[in-house]
Amino acid sequence: MSELRRRAATMADVAALANVSHQTVSRVVNHDPNVSPKTAERVAKAIDQLGYRRNSAARLLASSRSRTIGVVTWGSGQFGPSQVVLGLEQAARSTDYRLSSVSIAETSPEAVEAAFDQLMEAKPEAIIVIVTHETVLRIAHDMALDVPTLVLEGDLSRTPLTAGVDNAQGARMATRHLIDLGHTSIAHLAGPPGWNEALARIDGWRAELQEAGLEVPPLRWGGDWSAWSGYRAGSALAREKDVTAVFAANDQMALGLCAALREQGRRVPEDVSIVGFDDLPESEFFSPPLTTVRQDFSELGRRAMVLVERVLAGEQDARVDLVPTTLVVRRSTSPRTTRWPA
Repeated sequence: MSELRRRAATMADVAALANVSHQTVSRVVNHDPNVSPKTAERVAKAIDQLGYRRNSAARLLASSRSRTIGVVTWGSGQFGPSQVVLGLEQAARSTDYRLSSVSIAETSPEAVEAAFDQLMEAKPEAIIVIVTHETVLRIAHDMALDVPTLVLEGDLSRTPLTAGVDNAQGARMATRHLIDLGHTSIAHLAGPPGWNEALARIDGWRAELQEAGLEVPPLRWGGDWSAWSGYRAGSALAREKDVTAVFAANDQMALGLCAALREQGRRVPEDVSIVGFDDLPESEFFSPPLTTVRQDFSELGRRAMVLVERVLAGEQDARVDLVPTTLVVRRSTSPRTTRWPA
């Protein structure tokens, strides 16, 4: 033990002291849920006893590999992408990899190609794409990048290497909540065309209505994820006499929707119940506080890094489960007790 005190402990030292394999130590450090609690506790005690800390710089010097993961993200300031990046950064701290990020402000082919070219200059071992617009995914495919490319919020029918939140499950949960409150005319304020998250939330809304035997209204209202677009859609939606509930594809659009309904004399939730998606930190302070679907971005970042490490370790057909969502019920929804006057 005195020899270990004079030098930095390694993962091999931890494995030897805990009487487990090197791979098991890696899984514990990366919070792999498949490790038994008893084994994880034994490894954790060995880590504490040895004072083990990962040394990425030393590993980089000893290897020709870059130990870099490239990240392409959306630079619009939207809550979802920014939280995914934070989740990835948090997860990467417990690995031997560092992140190299590039942000795009538009989904034009020129901007997307330039972003991938910039990332490839850092010689990444893998790339994580957070901008799940169909244009970005098509260009990434056409460029035939020489490294594994992981799509967050991806579509398994188009690319097998993906991690994400279960958007369809969240949309079904939101719609089921409104159905259980007695609403039968439930509109959807959709996200912009071409975005995987928007499409999955539409699918979940439709599927839950169909399963309940309710009519699926035409998809007439949509926005660009912004509160302003929700306000514009809400100004038109407020004139629909039969709509008593709306599932909005994100909280920002729900905020604009609420404002437009109030201006048109429709009360939330007495006349129209509203459910959002994301659970912004501000959502509980909306007027009224917003019922919404919460995403666990930290867990998404962890699963994405676990998936990348498995692929880079040579695992074939590596996959991770979608991250489940939870419904947060606040005061923007209520039982259907009133109708819009004739």
